[in-house]
Amino acid sequence: MLFRSQAHRLDTVDDIVAKRSRRLLQISIATFISMASAACLAVGSKQLVLVAGLLGMLLSGGLAWRGYMRASVGVFLINLFVVLSSLIWISGGVRDMAMLGYPGLLVFAAVAGNAYMFSGLLLAILLYCSLLTVLTVLGHFTMSLPDITYAHIFFFNIIFFLTGFSVYILVKDMRGLMASLRKENQRVLEREKMITELARRDQLTGLFNRRDAEKRFALMMEEAHREGCQLAVYFIDLDNFKPVNDSLGHAAGDLLLQELSRRLEESLAPRELLYRFGGDEFLLVRTKLPQDPEQWDGILRGRSQQLLDIVSAPMQIMQNTIVATASVGVAIAPFHSDNFAEICRLADLAMYEAKRRGRNAFCLYHDDLGRASVDKFRMLKHMQDALEAREFVLWYQPKVCLVSGRVLSAEALLRWPQQDGSFISPETFIPLAEESGLIAGLGCWVAEQAIADCAAWQAQGFAGIGVSINVSSVQFRCVSLSERIADKLGLTGLSPGNLELELTESLLIDDDEAVQQELARLSRLGVGMAIDDFGTGYSNISYLSRFQAQRLKIDKSFIMPLADAAADDRLVRAMLQIAASLNFRVVAEGIETQDCLERLQVLGCSEGQGYLWSPAMPLAAWLDYLAANGACAVPPGDWIHAAQGI
Repeated sequence: MLFRSQAHRLDTVDDIVAKRSRRLLQISIATFISMASAACLAVGSKQLVLVAGLLGMLLSGGLAWRGYMRASVGVFLINLFVVLSSLIWISGGVRDMAMLGYPGLLVFAAVAGNAYMFSGLLLAILLYCSLLTVLTVLGHFTMSLPDITYAHIFFFNIIFFLTGFSVYILVKDMRGLMASLRKENQRVLEREKMITELARRDQLTGLFNRRDAEKRFALMMEEAHREGCQLAVYFIDLDNFKPVNDSLGHAAGDLLLQELSRRLEESLAPRELLYRFGGDEFLLVRTKLPQDPEQWDGILRGRSQQLLDIVSAPMQIMQNTIVATASVGVAIAPFHSDNFAEICRLADLAMYEAKRRGRNAFCLYHDDLGRASVDKFRMLKHMQDALEAREFVLWYQPKVCLVSGRVLSAEALLRWPQQDGSFISPETFIPLAEESGLIAGLGCWVAEQAIADCAAWQAQGFAGIGVSINVSSVQFRCVSLSERIADKLGLTGLSPGNLELELTESLLIDDDEAVQQELARLSRLGVGMAIDDFGTGYSNISYLSRFQAQRLKIDKSFIMPLADAAADDRLVRAMLQIAASLNFRVVAEGIETQDCLERLQVLGCSEGQGYLWSPAMPLAAWLDYLAANGACAVPPGDWIHAAQGI
């Protein structure tokens, strides 16, 4: 449309130039004919002047024909000025009828020429007439007034005709130009209106967009303050939109958004406005909500459930039946905030709380969500500072052979000590680190520090005692873990077999090519692998069989109940049988009592860890523990295989 508009403007300019050229040519021809007719009736020197003027008109017409507008107008004005001035000089002076041609010439200069031509011509006429008058008064110029004849009728008519004809066609063109400009101005106004409308609307769904929502919100808040009411802001986010794009393509995703927008728009009440906030997010604003908070609950719950029902209704998209769900967060303005960005942020927090509760749900914002968000931000900043200041430490918990009682290795557990001597629980900061991506740097530090500590205690005589570390699935997507581990192993001289990575079951079933390649590189490196918290995730046998792991770690939720003699042990027995069939050694987590230990020994479990032997301890205490328990008696070599001969 913009290109068409520019092309139209270029065409208009070309048309104007072409029309002016034609008009000048017409005026030149009319003037030439009139001057030729006058020359036929004139006698003496007047005839010679008119004939010379004809040559000038031919030159002006030729220039107009070739398109040299400015040159043609200039020649035309100079030629006629010279002709008129010559006729005035050789005849009646300032009383000669040729003086009548000057006003028409000035009009032509003003319309067809430019400011310089007009001012130059006007100055020349004023000077010439003034000079002629002075000369006449002083007696230096004698006027020769001819006798009036019938020929003068023709001369007068020629002057008036040329003046009127030139003025008429030039003014007519000016009026046409003004009409064209008015039309163009109308088109510009329409385009501006259309651009303004496009700026307010989302191009895909046709709904008003976020920018328009922000502008209207200020007006709605003024109305709310004036009438003493509230606004309800519903933040709607689709729960499963990405799989639609990934599996069916973005065209299907666009159709889904369009259909959903249509449904939501059709459901709007008179006091509601719907906006597309961005991506798969929508904003619904309900005006004139009652002032009393006690009246909100029923209104907000009812409308939120309607929105969830609308979204979850099946949709036919590209011959596929799609059932989508959404999470809805609600905030109230000005009760929670009267700022658009802030009220959207609060509604967004409520929406994420609805997702945390299981999705396909709604949540009304409350102050606890805001405090949690602030606490989360502060915790993240504190964590970044702690990582830079090396405030994190590793503690170690022994893993013991359940047959011989000897220490086989240690699991490195991350701890975050505070200045007051307390600790922030890993259950608090690890999920935040994974969510923010900070786990990549934190996980690399854990791996490098654990390798360095293990190499140090082996150098002190505790050969064969390895170390295991927990690895987050996020680390596999953020950094090249295998390269960092290989570099640290080479730097410390620790054998790869003395390092074990504890991986979750969810990581094993991840079909991401980058994750699988990273697992393959670690396996080729010779690093051991264990499946952590077995039984709490997918526990898919096909994944276990194809995964190159040496150990399964049974989660403590299955082990701790075995302390009760009446507890059912069939699940643990089945896990041990599966592990044995796949040649996995089993580590039982959470052994805290002798009864639990003995029961596991009867079931055939080979390794364990738990408070029965020791909780996690700092590095110095861990070295003392090794010395006290004779851990150096374990034969040198890779600890992964140390228990296989027991």
